Amino acid sequence: MQVNPKKNTCSKFPLRLMPSVRKGAEVFSQREGVSLNQFINVALAEKLAHLQHDEWLARRLQPTAAKTARALGVLDHPTQNPPAPGDELPDGYVSVRGTPKYQEAALAK
Repeated sequence: MQVNPKKNTCSKFPLRLMPSVRKGAEVFSQREGVSLNQFINVALAEKLAHLQHDEWLARRLQPTAAKTARALGVLDHPTQNPPAPGDELPDGYVSVRGTPKYQEAALAK
């Protein structure tokens, strides 16, 4: 019994580019060592990802002052576990969160 695997179909789409845009795309695709077609596919995918991210940002719930305060409160209570190597604070580090100037700014929000 033969199984027909699904083929990845690529549709053809005639694309008209301004000569200056095509030339620029050709230059960069050659620098990257990829075909012009691959370069345009990646560029379009990057643009779509950016637009989708912008839509997601517009739709997501905005953080409330209460949620922000709760999250910062969690950070104020260190665990009993020491920091992992490389995650230590630098010598002389002083948090600005406890300063009156920071607290005034946080209340103003």
